[in-house]
Amino acid sequence: MLTLGIETSCDETSLSVTAGRDVLSNIVSSSVHLHKRYGGVVPEIASRFHVEYILEVLDKALKNSGKSLKEIKLIAVTNGPGLVGALLTGVSLAKSLSLSLRVPMIGVNHLLSHLYSAFLGDAERPEFPFIGLVVSGGHTALFYCRSGYKQKLLSQTQDDAVGEAFDKVAKILKLGYPGGPVVERMAKLSKDRERVKLPKTFLGTDSLDFSFSGVKTAVLYYVRKNERLMDKELVRDICYAFQENVIDDLVEKAMRAAELREVRRIVVGGGVAANTRLREKFTDAARFSGGVKVYFPQKMYCMDNAAMVGVLGEELYKRGCRSDLHLSAEPNLEVVNA
Repeated sequence: MLTLGIETSCDETSLSVTAGRDVLSNIVSSSVHLHKRYGGVVPEIASRFHVEYILEVLDKALKNSGKSLKEIKLIAVTNGPGLVGALLTGVSLAKSLSLSLRVPMIGVNHLLSHLYSAFLGDAERPEFPFIGLVVSGGHTALFYCRSGYKQKLLSQTQDDAVGEAFDKVAKILKLGYPGGPVVERMAKLSKDRERVKLPKTFLGTDSLDFSFSGVKTAVLYYVRKNERLMDKELVRDICYAFQENVIDDLVEKAMRAAELREVRRIVVGGGVAANTRLREKFTDAARFSGGVKVYFPQKMYCMDNAAMVGVLGEELYKRGCRSDLHLSAEPNLEVVNA
């Protein structure tokens, strides 16, 4: 069964052709270069980019897969959450193709598709049930996943997403955009890892929720207080302290969720899942946990991509899920607890 995946939730225009869990093509065209001067994604610019390039990306995805539109049997499209203008572009293309090709269409939740990115490629695939952690520029959330179509939202961020916090700290330190890769790179170069101390966020003994605005603000105040001392070495030490702070919080709560739900598997997806330090700390925590195993997508599948949408869409289709031409773009689409 050939599935055409469409992903346009933010600033990446992506289309793919998948067959089961095999990725025949996965084309991603990013507009991040257009947003750098603003220090973040500008919704109008992202929407215009999707409109301009989506058909070109479709042609390339089909060409790279060696397949034609006539061979497509299912269309899976992200319909939320995300930027409404960006989502509309993908959903409109999906509807047009579904109608003209007379093939079924299914709307896919963007957050859950990030968890399904761990099922792509040659990496070992996790079994259900598992704890799913989504860490990206727009989202930070924990799920209890019983199957591909049954999941329960356990917790989420109360303010900034973790990727957003990386971007804002990078902006405070004048490191550019996007912030995640450059903060990670600077943190690796830190020579005095005890120099900078940042406060830990506490939301209650039993809380699994996240909050990253406090540590981001702590970085801002630290920079203002030590403005005359700021040099490359101090910037690197700040990046290290910040990164350790937020990653420790992610690891601790994901491991605690696994313990509470009595599951031995954790799947981490989203753009921040590409962070090497996060992978190291999760691996270390799992090693000392007495049996928990942590799964990550291949780094090429951590960022927004259509392959993860196609694979999850086909799984949902096989379970009897369908969408019709009334499918809407929903920027605040919620995960239905099951």
